[in-house]
Amino acid sequence: MDILNKISSPQDLKKLNLRELDELCGEVRDFLIENVARTGGHLASNLGVVELTTAIHLVFDTEKDRLVFDVGHQSYVHKMFTGRRDEFSTLRQTGGLSGFPKPSESVHDAFIAGHASNSISVALGMARARTLKNEDYNIVALIGDGALTGGLSYEALNDAGVSGEPLVVILNDNGMAITLNEGGIAHHLSMLRMKPGYVGLKNAYKNILQKIPGGGFIYRWTRGLKNAVKQLVLPCSMFEDMGFEYFGPVDGHDIEQLVQVLTWAKERKCPALVHVITTKGKGYQFSEDRPDMYHGVSTFNFEKGICGQEKKDFSEVFGEKLIHLAERDENIVAITAAMSKGTGLSEFSERFPDRFFDVGIAEGHAVSMASGVAKQGLIPVFAVYSTFLQRAYDMLIHDTAILKNHVVFGVDRAGIVGGDGETHQGIYDVAFLRSVPNMKILCPSSFRELESMLERAVERESGPVAVRYPRGQEGEYRDGGCEDFKKLADGDDFTIVTYGISVNDALDASKKLGERGVSVDIIKLGCISPIDIEPVRQSMQKTGRILVLEECSSNGGIAEEIAVRLCALGVAPKSFLTCNLGGGFVPHGAPKDIRRRYGIDGDGVAKAIIEELDK
Repeated sequence: MDILNKISSPQDLKKLNLRELDELCGEVRDFLIENVARTGGHLASNLGVVELTTAIHLVFDTEKDRLVFDVGHQSYVHKMFTGRRDEFSTLRQTGGLSGFPKPSESVHDAFIAGHASNSISVALGMARARTLKNEDYNIVALIGDGALTGGLSYEALNDAGVSGEPLVVILNDNGMAITLNEGGIAHHLSMLRMKPGYVGLKNAYKNILQKIPGGGFIYRWTRGLKNAVKQLVLPCSMFEDMGFEYFGPVDGHDIEQLVQVLTWAKERKCPALVHVITTKGKGYQFSEDRPDMYHGVSTFNFEKGICGQEKKDFSEVFGEKLIHLAERDENIVAITAAMSKGTGLSEFSERFPDRFFDVGIAEGHAVSMASGVAKQGLIPVFAVYSTFLQRAYDMLIHDTAILKNHVVFGVDRAGIVGGDGETHQGIYDVAFLRSVPNMKILCPSSFRELESMLERAVERESGPVAVRYPRGQEGEYRDGGCEDFKKLADGDDFTIVTYGISVNDALDASKKLGERGVSVDIIKLGCISPIDIEPVRQSMQKTGRILVLEECSSNGGIAEEIAVRLCALGVAPKSFLTCNLGGGFVPHGAPKDIRRRYGIDGDGVAKAIIEELDK
C-alpha cells in the first residue's frame, strides 16, 4: 500500500505518473477486498470501476465539479480518494462510513444515491441551475448499464440530449445489459471519432461551409449522409439521436485512454456520453467468476472466497414455497425487477423459465405488467424489496387496486435492513400500502407463517395482496398459521399489539416485565389491512393500557388506526403508547443497534411500560 497511503485527496493522484497510477489501482483493489471482507458491502461493482474512478478524479475536481452516482454501489473508490480511506473499518457500521454517497459526509459527494436510474435527471437539474446562476463547473453523471433498464433514465436522456446543457454522462457498461459493439467497421469508426483531430476537424468543416454560398445546405446534406451510414454500422446511434455526442466504447481499465476521452468530452461543452466497458469484479478471481454472488456480501474469508452455506432466510423460504405452489398450479407466474437472486427466485427461474419474467430495474412497469397478467386470468407474484416498491405507487393504485386485480406482492426486506441505510430501510410500505384501497396486507412472523400466508394470498384471496417479510432469519417465534390475529400471552397490566418479527421483541419484553411482576396481553396481528379491532378492544378493556409496537415509520402505522377506531367505539385507554422508528429517516447500522436506539427491542418496550406504570 506504498502509493495508496500517500493519497489523501484527489490532488495527490495528479502527482503520479502512469506506471504509479497502475500500481495504485492494484493497491486499491487489495484494500477493497480486505476491508469489505471484514465489514461486508458492495464488492464486485467497486472492483470494476477502480481505473474509471481514478480517471474521473484526474480529469474533474469533485470539490467543485458535481459527480452524481447512480445507485451508488460503486462509490467506495471515490470515498477512498476523497479523504475517507481511514474510515473503511467502520463501513456500513453503526455511526460509521456510509456505503453510499452522502453529502453530509463530504463536499465531494454531490448527491445522495441508493435507487437506480435517477443520476442523469439529477445531473441535468444541476446543469440547468448552474446555467441560470451563471456559474462555471462541470457536471458528471455516472450510470451503469443495469440502470438503463429503468425508464427514468430514458426520460432524462431524452430531455438532456436536446437541452444543450454541457454535461458528461459516463455509461459504465459491464456487460449486464448493453452488449459490446461488434465488427471491425464499428470498432474502426468509433475509435476514429475519439481521436483528438476528429472533433477539431468536424468543427472546422462546419465553420468553413457556413461562410460560403450554399454551404449550409451542403453541411446538412453531408451530415445526413454521415448519420445514415453511421446508423448502418454503429449501434450506438440511439444516444446521438437523442442529442448526445457519443464517445466510445472505451476500455474502462485503461487509465490513459479514459483520461483522454473524458477530457475531450469535458471540453466539448455539450451533452456528451462516454461509453465505458468494464469487468465487474475485476482483479479478484472469485468475484470475476461470480459477480452476482459478490455484488453485495457479508463478511467472508477473502483468501478463500465466500465459503459455506448461509442460514436459511425469509427470501429463500419464499422462493421455495412459490415453487411448491407453482408445481400444482400452472397459472402462477413470478416477476422480479432485476433481483431474482435477492428475492429468492433464482431456482424458480430455472424450474419454470416460461413463467418467470425479469423486467429489469423497472418496478412501475413490473406492477402494470403484473396487472395485465392478472386481468387475463393468471396469478402473478411480484417479489420486490420494500424500498423499491415505493417507485410503483401510482401503478398500485391505478393499474391494480381500482380493478381489484389479483396480484400478489412478495414485499421483501420489510422493516430495518441495516447497513444500506436511509435509502434502503423498508419502513414506509406499511403506510403507503395501507393507503391503497382493496389492498390486503399479511405479515408473517416466522418461516412457517410465511409459507401459510403466501399460500393463502395465492390460492384463497382475491384482489391485490401484499405479504411483507423481513431480511434475514426468523427469531425465537417459530409457530405457523395464517390467522388475522393470534393471542400469544395473557396478562392484566398492559396490552401489546404487534406484527411481523417484532413479535420476538414483544415476547422478550413480556419475560422482562414478568420478572418485575408485570403481566401483559400480546396480540399478534397477521393481517394489518384490514385490521380486526375486536381482539384489541377486548384486551384493552381488560388491561386499560395499550402499547403498539411496529418496525416502521410512525407516520401511517397501524397505531393511528387502532387509536381512532378505539375512540370511535367509545373505548378510552388509560395509556396509549407507541414504539416505532419515528418520523424521520433511519441511518445505517446493525439492526440490533437500530432497534436498541429507537427503543423497539425487548428492553425498550419493557422500559416504556414500566415508566408508564410508575407514573
